[in-house]
Amino acid sequence: MRRPTRSPRVLLAVLAAALALPAVALAPPQPAHAQPEPAPSTPKLSHSATELTLEVPRSRTAPGYALHLTKTQLSLHTTRSGAPLLSTAAGDTGALRFRTAGAWQHATQVTGWSWKKGVLTVTAATTAPGATVRACVTPAADRYRLDWQVSGVVPERLGLAYDLKSAGHWYGHGEAQTPNGGPGTDQPWPLDSGQVVHPAFGPASYYMIDPFWYTSTATGLRVDTGHVMDVAINQGQDGLGRFDVESADPYRATVFVESTPLDVYRDYVGVVGKPAKSDATYRQYAEPVWNSWAQFYTHVDQAKLLDYAQDLHDHGITGHALQLDDKWESDYGNMTFDPKAYPDPKAMSREIHDLGFDFGLWVTLWINLDSDQYRYAADHGYLLADAANPAVPCKVTWWNGTAGIVDLGNPDAKAWYEGRLKSLMDTYGVDGLKFDTRFFDERCAPHAGHQPTDYQRLGAQLADQYDLQGVGIRVHWSGAAHQAGFVTRQVDKGTGFDSLRASVTQNLAISTIGYPFVTTDMIGGSSGRPAPTKQVLVRWAQSAALMPLMYSSTSPVDTIDVTTGRKVVYDAETTALYREAIARHARLAPYIWDQVQHTLKTGDPIMRPLFFDFPNDRAAYTITDEWMLGPTVLAAPQLTDAPTRPVHLPPGHWYDTTHHRTVPGNQTIPAYPTPLNATPIFVKLNTKDTEKALRALR
Repeated sequence: MRRPTRSPRVLLAVLAAALALPAVALAPPQPAHAQPEPAPSTPKLSHSATELTLEVPRSRTAPGYALHLTKTQLSLHTTRSGAPLLSTAAGDTGALRFRTAGAWQHATQVTGWSWKKGVLTVTAATTAPGATVRACVTPAADRYRLDWQVSGVVPERLGLAYDLKSAGHWYGHGEAQTPNGGPGTDQPWPLDSGQVVHPAFGPASYYMIDPFWYTSTATGLRVDTGHVMDVAINQGQDGLGRFDVESADPYRATVFVESTPLDVYRDYVGVVGKPAKSDATYRQYAEPVWNSWAQFYTHVDQAKLLDYAQDLHDHGITGHALQLDDKWESDYGNMTFDPKAYPDPKAMSREIHDLGFDFGLWVTLWINLDSDQYRYAADHGYLLADAANPAVPCKVTWWNGTAGIVDLGNPDAKAWYEGRLKSLMDTYGVDGLKFDTRFFDERCAPHAGHQPTDYQRLGAQLADQYDLQGVGIRVHWSGAAHQAGFVTRQVDKGTGFDSLRASVTQNLAISTIGYPFVTTDMIGGSSGRPAPTKQVLVRWAQSAALMPLMYSSTSPVDTIDVTTGRKVVYDAETTALYREAIARHARLAPYIWDQVQHTLKTGDPIMRPLFFDFPNDRAAYTITDEWMLGPTVLAAPQLTDAPTRPVHLPPGHWYDTTHHRTVPGNQTIPAYPTPLNATPIFVKLNTKDTEKALRALR
């Protein structure tokens, strides 16, 4: 690499050309200089023959807004300075909707209202004979609370429906089920650019999800529930967002109204809590973890694992830990090594340590019915009870058979499980764990005195006692999950470029619902697909190197194609480029660690969409293949098998680390060359982190 011919501090005097970009509803441009703040005042209500209007004035920290409730058919329209921000659905869909006797109904004409002590209460007729809706709106400076319920009938579900276009683009949600293979091969970004059809969206889900969505107009929606939801965003390209709760309980939601999407995110984190610490250590941020799953799946044994570790070591491919994933137990739940596959696990652990790796194990709280521990756990009441018949253990089917789940709400069960876990670790020199599967299932009954949502907290508390080795744990929904500071690994991905692209947009979704320490699924993917091609494996490693952590499995030396059983040998260039990506990530580690500390203070995500930092950049709201790593590093790796890619640079001046030049922002480079050994990365100049980022990347 030739040295730059000029200092990156020397800025080029250029005039950025205005871009002809499609219109996107955005927060209004912020003033260049602070404006005098209005005197504090309270929300005011006005009314006409057709509308109730709540005016919330601008304050020192919030932009102000108005909420308009129509009287002819109850609907809600949020505006700021007269511009539309968020509107509920019109027509037959209905804004406040409910299902009873198998049919959907909705609120219609407002029949009464009152404004007392800062709460607007509205009653409305409905399309269901004898049923009425009562809604309460409680405004605050930067949000309003919406609580409503149905009387006269017993609803099966309650829901809100929104006109997606009224709010520009939609984000949030977490890992999204879609008709096109999401979340394994598809994660639309923005959500409205595809279709989200997620009928079992709930706290016990295996997916990393939260009932929080935000928009390009700087509004946000949080549904406060512990029940399963049915979420549909643009299903069948209908232009609607439907957020239905499977319960007759009152519907409780908060709508945030802010100046920028980042402000909305911060409001949400203010509710659920920011990380109190980082579960991962500096070394776990700096070096990848290697896991056996995508390399071997369940066809793994002691000899294969040691050969894998030795191969990585001999090729100079570094990592802080080597984890033995699924299929080491004699039976699931026994917590004993299969003696045929692992004749000397103590010696295996010693050899892995001698090669410079920590040793990790995959574990689960699910005990299969054929395990020699199942009967003991069932007889002692250590398993979750069946929801329909609490006198018997709950039986759940998963990818490895039928099992019961250790009941963490039972202190005796928790102590029994932990005692066996610690004995296993002490006996075999296990340094850390990869907890898999879930801590609860909706088919089960929670322990006395607990709710289903408590099991996210109980699972987080359990896992927090162990080194999770930079792969974290998939807990979500509750504030305990946000505050624990776990690394979040994605659901299994495929091995194609579609999954690589989904891994990027999915990390953007997960990190912006309050889980900032993100990693993709194993580099190269897994999910029982053919082994990744050289191009996918290298591009995935290059992409992951520009994320907070790297999670590896498929060896760039050789692997096994699970679909054929044949060995796949990669060439020397593959190994060298993968090794180079690891080295780049290691050089970035001091900068990344600084961002971790910033996140612990603010809750802000480390990997985030461009529009979090550049809210007035129209193009930023629909970019799917670039992100900011902290405030200074812009990552634009190639995520396809193409020789070039467009690169959008937001306003400012940027240092191109590939071509060693300073370039102006507020432009899109239409065809940036991307040979396999090139990764487009740009450093924003004149930030407090510029020099540290340049040292890592120049």
